[in-house]
Amino acid sequence: MATEATFTVRATEFPLGSIFEEFPAATVELERVVPNDEVLIPYAWVYGVCVDDVEAAFSSHPGVRSLRLVDAVDDQYLLRVEWDPSYRGVLSALAATRVPLLEAVGTSERWLFRIRGDKRHDVAAFYDRCQEWSVPVTMTELHSLTPRQRSAEATLTDAQREALVLAYERGYFDTPRGVTMAELGSKLGISQQAVGSRIRRGINCILGETLSSVDDDER
Repeated sequence: MATEATFTVRATEFPLGSIFEEFPAATVELERVVPNDEVLIPYAWVYGVCVDDVEAAFSSHPGVRSLRLVDAVDDQYLLRVEWDPSYRGVLSALAATRVPLLEAVGTSERWLFRIRGDKRHDVAAFYDRCQEWSVPVTMTELHSLTPRQRSAEATLTDAQREALVLAYERGYFDTPRGVTMAELGSKLGISQQAVGSRIRRGINCILGETLSSVDDDER
């Protein structure tokens, strides 16, 4: 049965964690990754910093081969990161065991990862590989998926869910709106653009899952 696991890693134990030394209020989110041929080149969103050269803000790390700024809006940056496949860390362990990464969020305190294996054995293989490579991961949650957990809500990341719940509770989707995007950003401690991105991506996840379910029912 498909199994999800959540685990944490100290901020300094993961590539890109060096940005927190200079910008402790920053947040980094990795795009979802499906390992392929042990090569990982994901996109990363960086929030909560305002700097002319965000690429230079990441000090050299053996786990990063190259990093390129793709887009920037205020204090929200989209980076393309090419990881060094020879570096034995969380991402290389995921690639070696072909376990998909659903969510990864880093702060100055820790990195939180959420993964999903087709079987519980897949998650166990990933954890064993981390132990073999002395990657200091701490497993915080492990559970098998139920039909309910495969619903649209389960496709959301924690950051997307938090933004959508707050927007709903504060009346952002009402007419007229009960709160502005800037006010939501102030409450969440992120920029207006970051809030908009999380809400849009969250809605896209819900619509994609919901419409897919409707199509399946009509077949």
